[in-house]
Parts: sequence; C-alpha cells; structure tokens
Amino acid sequence: MNKVILIGHVGNDPETKNFDNGNQVTNFSLATSESYKDKQGQKVENTEWHKIQCFNKLAEVAKKYFKKGSKILVEGKLKTRSWENKEGSKVYVTEIIINSFEFLDSKKTESHSNQEQPSSEEGDLPF
Repeated sequence: MNKVILIGHVGNDPETKNFDNGNQVTNFSLATSESYKDKQGQKVENTEWHKIQCFNKLAEVAKKYFKKGSKILVEGKLKTRSWENKEGSKVYVTEIIINSFEFLDSKKTESHSNQEQPSSEEGDLPF
C-alpha cells in the first residue's frame, strides 16, 4: 500500500499550472517537524521538507486557500519521477500526490478530498 499522511505547515504560496485539456496542478512545499532531547538533555528539532502536488478540484482549493504558514493535514501517495536536465544528468524527485486534506489553522476544521485521479500525462511533467 502506498499511503502518506502528514501534518505540517505550507512552506510557500502554492503555484498552479493549467493544461490545454482543462486540468490543472498546484504545487507547494510542506514542512513537517519533530523534536527530541539529545544525550545532553537539549531539545533538538528536525524539519523535513516535502514536495506536494494536487490536481483539478483540490488544485483550485489549494490555490485559493493555502498560504505560506497554513497548518494542514494531507493524505496521499508517494510518486517518484525522473528526467534528464540540460546538462544530461538524470534528476529524480519524490512528491506526494494528495487526494485529501484538512485545514488545521482555524477553529472550524474543513476537509476536502479528490476522487479524480491525475492522468499519467500530468504525472510525468517535471515541475
């Protein structure tokens, strides 16, 4: 099973791209953090950055409502893509394709899900 659930803060204002067929994709980063005490008892915090993609209806909602710093829960799957850059080197990127999310900032928690799956053409584009 390929399933990812993350809670974090949006790292940048989302960017949306529209396709000729009317579909759209929105990309943004998500920061997740964890903390622990080291051997000396000092608090250590680690932050991981994740590349997030959402398509069509979820892309519209993300574009409209997500802002840098928004706290959200996302659920989706991992997808790794590769392509050759201008220098001829192979570049790999692992992204999380989300199919649902919840706003965690406000007192009123909203959740959204996307039953539509992106076509393979959309998933193969290097963003």
